[in-house]
Parts: sequence; C-alpha cells; structure tokens
Amino acid sequence: MEIKRLVFNPFRENTYVVWDETKECIIVDAGNMQAGENRILKEFIEAHALKPVMAVNTHGHFDHTQGVEWLTKTYNAKFACSTKDKFLIDSTSGGMVYGLKCNAVPDIDIDLDTLESISFGNTTLRVIKTPGHTPGHVVLFDEASKVLFTGDTLFRESIGRTDLPGGDYSWIMRSILEQIVPLGDDVTIYPGHEDSSTIGHETLYNPFIVEVINNEVNYKG
Repeated sequence: MEIKRLVFNPFRENTYVVWDETKECIIVDAGNMQAGENRILKEFIEAHALKPVMAVNTHGHFDHTQGVEWLTKTYNAKFACSTKDKFLIDSTSGGMVYGLKCNAVPDIDIDLDTLESISFGNTTLRVIKTPGHTPGHVVLFDEASKVLFTGDTLFRESIGRTDLPGGDYSWIMRSILEQIVPLGDDVTIYPGHEDSSTIGHETLYNPFIVEVINNEVNYKG
C-alpha cells in the first residue's frame, strides 16, 4: 500500500491518496477546496495512473469534505462516511464558515457506521469507530502495513477538539486509549493535520495521553 499526503485549504488539512498495485485508490478526507487544489490532486492521480473508487471521510467537518463532490463528479467515486456526522455535513454544505464559501457535499453512499471494513483493489482497511471529536468519527487501519489514518481524533502530541458540536472529551479519550493505543507502538499514524507519528511516540509524549496514564486525569468523568 502506498500513501501520498497533500495539504489543502486554509486549515492545512491532510488529504491522503492511498493505493495499491492494482492502481485502485481511495482519497481519505478530501480537503481540496479550490480549483488549483483540484488540479494538484488530479495531476497526481493521472501521473500515477490511479483510479479513484472512494472518497472516504474519517468525519464530517467541512475542512475534510470540500473535495468530495469534485471527486464523485470527476471519477464517479462513492462517498463513504458515517451517517452520524450527516448533521455536520448538512450544516455547512454550500454555506459560509469562517468567511469561506463551502462547497456542496453529496449524499453519503456508504455508511461507515454500519461497516467493519472497506476494500479497494487488493487492500482492506478496518473501520474503527472513534467518537469524541465528532459522534461519527472513524479511523482506518491497515494491519499489514501497520498504518492508521486517525483523522482529527489523534494528532502528533495532541488530540482533536471536543468543544465543537457533537464533541465529547470523555469519548475521545476512551476512543484513543481503548481503540487506538492497543493497536501497538509500531503503528504509524497519519492524522488529519500536521505530521505523522507512531502510537509508541504518542504514549510517551502526547500530554493528553500521558496525564491519563499517570493517573493525573480521570477521562471517564
């Protein structure tokens, strides 16, 4: 499995092109918002002779969904996201957020809330539910290559915000400590913003995790 990170939109959101030897690919968290960003993504896809089959979203926040409609129209790709985040998609689709005109987002074709895995080419990714940043947040795990796409649940030495609609601190910490950390120290995480990391690094240096491990904070409330 191969991965290309592209950084898009004013929020410097990480959009991942993920493909295997079949050349089928998925786009994880398509944040391409402007025509120039669409062109960058298209040129990469064409240069590697890739076939996008799915736009897969870890969650429904607008900075992660701006390129979905373009992908579905340009490549006839399916849109996969948890329907638990539909209220977030609907609240910003075609509207204004932070003074930005948001692109419309199509209806969800594949409800990740009902699935344990998704497949493309010869690759299968586990769909792990990680509510907290949003109610429908998921992470995507490739066990063979020890790769985890964490969206906005877990960042390098930080975690996702929980003060936005649908956010919950107790749930995000439960998701991280009970769903992500047990996957193993050698797993590389690819987050929705900033640089990659490993689970091992985060258990040592992420202050939100360390304070719980050291019993300084009771995340269960």
